[in-house]
Amino acid sequence: MRFPEFSGEWEKCKVSELLDFYSTNSLCWEQLEYDTENISNLHYGLIHVGLPTMVNLVQDRLPNIKDGNKPKNYELCKEGDVAFADASEDTNEVAKAIEFYNLNGRDVICGLHTIHGRDNKDRTVVGFKGYAFSSTAFHNQIRRIAQGTKIYSISTKNFSECYIGIPSKVEQAKIASLLHLIDERIVTQNKIIEDLKKLKSAISERLFNAIKGDVVVLEDIGDVVKGKQINGEFLSESGKYYVMNGGIEPSGFYNDYNVEANTISISEGGNSCGYVQFNACPFWSGGHCYTIQNTTDNVKTEYLYQFLKSKESEIMKLRIGSGLPNIQKKDLAKFKITIPNISEQKVISAFLSSFERKADVEMNFVNLLLEEKQYLLRQMFI
Repeated sequence: MRFPEFSGEWEKCKVSELLDFYSTNSLCWEQLEYDTENISNLHYGLIHVGLPTMVNLVQDRLPNIKDGNKPKNYELCKEGDVAFADASEDTNEVAKAIEFYNLNGRDVICGLHTIHGRDNKDRTVVGFKGYAFSSTAFHNQIRRIAQGTKIYSISTKNFSECYIGIPSKVEQAKIASLLHLIDERIVTQNKIIEDLKKLKSAISERLFNAIKGDVVVLEDIGDVVKGKQINGEFLSESGKYYVMNGGIEPSGFYNDYNVEANTISISEGGNSCGYVQFNACPFWSGGHCYTIQNTTDNVKTEYLYQFLKSKESEIMKLRIGSGLPNIQKKDLAKFKITIPNISEQKVISAFLSSFERKADVEMNFVNLLLEEKQYLLRQMFI
């Protein structure tokens, strides 16, 4: 795929001939902190999670080196420099790259498990390399040469075996501009979704704090049912019925379900215990998952979900244990619920559900943008 105004072959170039590489440091998170004026340090964990392909320090954050930990020798990053994560448990994440698009006057160095590269020959424009090194064509090469069993890794020597395609600078700039605009739109969409969630949360808190009605405990209006554990060997990566098992996301898929659609689940154990979810489809409730079943006629399930969701932080305070926290069934069963009349429940649940539907629409748009970006990363590079 190509913009129609360009023609001619791209130059095929070894990565080791395009980039010069500089030494990096091995500072760990304990030696870093945020929001100081010290030198900023790129930790490989931020390449995997937290930073976009084009790093703009006007809006993106990097930690700073704590006093007394500055390396003796280092190379300051320049705009247009790239950094790769040299290790990962996933071959798709090995050599994941970012490019410093705008340093905003900050001094930045590359740290633990990163590879710092620079195009000293000025063959590329700022913004092109980050996307070229994120392309499918590049990562297919990396997957073939990444070494390891549980942890996969690369070194600068591997870049003598990898190639990228380089078009004219004008074409590079147009490709980078398109992908950067998509990235910025994704950031905007995520901000819209986050603001919708905050708005709904604030309205829910105010609404339920003022609501009048009978105060009962959860076990008075429904059964708190603990799920049934399934060994991981029986789970698959896709299927008809998802499995909820003590997390925010499904832990896999199974060929059967033990809970009907339109049921509330609450995570029983792990770091997310207390997380409340409404399940519109049948699913399998695992060993670290509670469901609320057989609710009484005077309670709408949608209202109960919205009430419990608004009180999620209070439910999480029921946790016991430190290493692997959990919520006891007896404690959850005694959680207090305010129940207004049915008509008021319907109005409240319909109003709050509208925020969730709006957030779902915006999230679907984010997913479409992500699909579009991945498609372009597959089709626009050689």
